[in-house]
Amino acid sequence: MLRGVALLGVLAINVVTEFRVSIFEQFLPPGRSASALDRVVETVLTLAVEMKAFALFSLLFGVGLAIQFEHLSTNPSRALLLFRRLIVLLMFGLIHLCLIWNGDILTEYALAGLIVLPFLFGPRWLLAAGAATFLGLYLAMQVWSPPGLFPGFASIQRNVQEANHVYATGDFGQVLAFRLREIPLIVPLHIFIFPRTLGLFLFGALAWRGGALRRPNRTFLFSSGASCIALGAVLILLKSAGAVTNASFDALANPVDTILMALGYGAIIIAIANSASGKMLLGWAAPLGRMAFTNYLAQSVIFGWIFYGYGLGLFGHLGAGKALAIGLAVYVAQVVFSAWWLGRYRFGPIEWLWRTLMYGTPQPMSLARQARPI
Repeated sequence: MLRGVALLGVLAINVVTEFRVSIFEQFLPPGRSASALDRVVETVLTLAVEMKAFALFSLLFGVGLAIQFEHLSTNPSRALLLFRRLIVLLMFGLIHLCLIWNGDILTEYALAGLIVLPFLFGPRWLLAAGAATFLGLYLAMQVWSPPGLFPGFASIQRNVQEANHVYATGDFGQVLAFRLREIPLIVPLHIFIFPRTLGLFLFGALAWRGGALRRPNRTFLFSSGASCIALGAVLILLKSAGAVTNASFDALANPVDTILMALGYGAIIIAIANSASGKMLLGWAAPLGRMAFTNYLAQSVIFGWIFYGYGLGLFGHLGAGKALAIGLAVYVAQVVFSAWWLGRYRFGPIEWLWRTLMYGTPQPMSLARQARPI
């Protein structure tokens, strides 16, 4: 359920800020005036969702790694299987990055997973120390950014201008060529966020290993989740109002509130989901979350066709409100499709392929052939 809800946040940000317009437009001064609705949508997504959804997904990936590690505890090939699982994810990520959409996160997750994997063989204190170290490094990079990491303003401006033309009017070959040329500009964004990804992977694994998610205490989750969200909101308001002029605070407010609110969102949703009424309220998200890999890739294909020149060519022509409405329609369709699919099959199609390549043998797919899902 949590993964399905988190995917909604990821979709909303991707469709509004990375498919509708160039990912680098956010680094330029505001262009043409937007409608009041578009300004509201952009403000809400920026303050409440942007980066928080990705941070929450990073936490969940770390939880997933820990669950897989535990599930394979009696398998003598555990390390090899998990390594193969991440290499297959890396393969999927590179295909997605180069051929479908260069906003891909799978490649970064696969590389981060390979680094985190050895930590899973250690005790809980090692997971905690690793999480603290990588998150500390991430926060330090906000204050002391590595020189020369990001492209200059003129380079970004040229890229946005070219993106506005190629993505809106180019055929598949032209879009593909430009997408590949953009990758060197996008890599620094991943480098800047990579320590946070590592830290949240380890924090998620620690949360599972420590039993916080295995045996959830709803009172603790509600109280801690509400506290994290409230503190994150205070940081957002202070920064937005310019109430604190300290340079370090200005640099750290956004990354800290992102982590706090991601933790808060996750805790609240898990607390809600661990009740009969919560399962009724959020149960629709479970099939979508079980097929998150398939749905994530499908969103890239669908939005590529909607916004790029080889499809409808709506890139740069829609406001944030209309783009979000399209994204929500796609999301609802995926909710319905995921429930239908998992009523007949054990895994989503990409999840099945991922699992099959990991184990090196075709996995049972039909529910009719194997009634008990694993």
